[in-house]
Amino acid sequence: MTYTPKSSPPPPGPGLPILPAVPAQPAPPSGPPGTAPAPAAPPATTPRRTAFAEGLDQLRSAATTEPGRLRIIGALLALLVVAFGAVTAWQMTDRAAAADDVLTRSQPLSSDAADIYRSLADANTAASSGFLAGGQESATTRDRYERDIRTAAEKLVNAAANAEPDSPSTATIAKLNKLLPEYKGLVERARTYNRQGFPVGGAYLRYANEKMQHQMLPAAEDLYTKENQRLSADYADATPYPWAAIALGVAALAALAWAQHRNYRRTNRVLNHGLVAATATATVVLLWLVVGHTLARAGLNDSYDHGVRSLNVLHDARIASLKARGNENLTLVARGAETKKVGDRTYDAYDYDFGRDIKALAVKLAAAEKLADDSSGERPVTAAVGNMTEWKKRHTAAREQDENGNYQQALDRVIGAKGATGECFDSVDENLRTALAHEETEFKRAAGDGRDALTGMAAGVAALAVLGAAGAVVGIGRRLSEYR
Repeated sequence: MTYTPKSSPPPPGPGLPILPAVPAQPAPPSGPPGTAPAPAAPPATTPRRTAFAEGLDQLRSAATTEPGRLRIIGALLALLVVAFGAVTAWQMTDRAAAADDVLTRSQPLSSDAADIYRSLADANTAASSGFLAGGQESATTRDRYERDIRTAAEKLVNAAANAEPDSPSTATIAKLNKLLPEYKGLVERARTYNRQGFPVGGAYLRYANEKMQHQMLPAAEDLYTKENQRLSADYADATPYPWAAIALGVAALAALAWAQHRNYRRTNRVLNHGLVAATATATVVLLWLVVGHTLARAGLNDSYDHGVRSLNVLHDARIASLKARGNENLTLVARGAETKKVGDRTYDAYDYDFGRDIKALAVKLAAAEKLADDSSGERPVTAAVGNMTEWKKRHTAAREQDENGNYQQALDRVIGAKGATGECFDSVDENLRTALAHEETEFKRAAGDGRDALTGMAAGVAALAVLGAAGAVVGIGRRLSEYR
């Protein structure tokens, strides 16, 4: 077997060009003849970025340059100053509205509720006094009863007009409006039978008194309590410090101070007029906010401590005196028909209630004397204390006459023209009315001062905040102009 070596291509030599290699052709597609080739796969695409991401990238890029940083600082300063002004205006608007409600709505309605109670109790007292006089009822007593009924009706209409449609006060007012004509009808029946000399008149009057004592006066007291709660809620809305606005004001001043310090370090310029103007307006707003609200708070607190508290005590004292007078009269009307057992002893029910009411009157008058902060307020209360002391002495003498069987002498000591307990009651009521008028004036003065301290603050703060934000933008704009 002979060996044959493999042939190799001849080495390139002169005159023989080297040809490029021909790339391999892809194999023809398999399949039946006439079939179109499969389409090529589309190239992969990058998902489109969101506008937020692109904006964030632009903001990040801008923050790497000084003009971009200045724009961001200017926008933040303007936003902070505007937020400070907006929150301050919002909180001061709420507090000013609550302070106005204290002065013009909730406290007057609380006084109206107290007047409703007083008018009803006084009407009951006048009715019993007229009944005791029988056919000799004076025109003064009759007019007093009618005036009290009319006053109660008018005050109920006013309270209904200012109450919320679905509030508990509305239901109480509706109840009183229903009971008032029923009570008046019972009193008229008692008077009619009394003039004719029928003993059933006393039963009708006692029934009218039961309706007054157990239904009408508790409802009036409930209305008075609800209106006092409304007054307390208005005080709670008007007096708290606006901490959110104060915090934003401090933050705005701190940011403006930092921006000016940064500007000074980079340019060696002490003042930037726009930023100085923004700082000045923010300072004025913060000082106005703190000082104005402090003055308003002081005035409102003074109106509560030396106005509302005294008024509440005086109203309670006047109501206690009316209750005592009504029970004193009914002691003679009932003539022992109503009794009350306390422990092992049995008392005349109305005389027992009189003793309880006169003690409550003494307690309220002592509290009113302590709350009186000037001689004009203290003087009528001190006089009422003296009238009450004399009333108790005369009442004791009248009870002695009645228990000894001297009914007419007892009656004269209660409703007589001179030396009767009625004189003492009238003096107590008149002195309490004078004290109430004085405290009402004190309340209006102090509450008015508190409300006036907030007048115009919301609008003024909003205007200053806009000027401050504009100053911050202008100040930063001056720096940006140096880069153009």
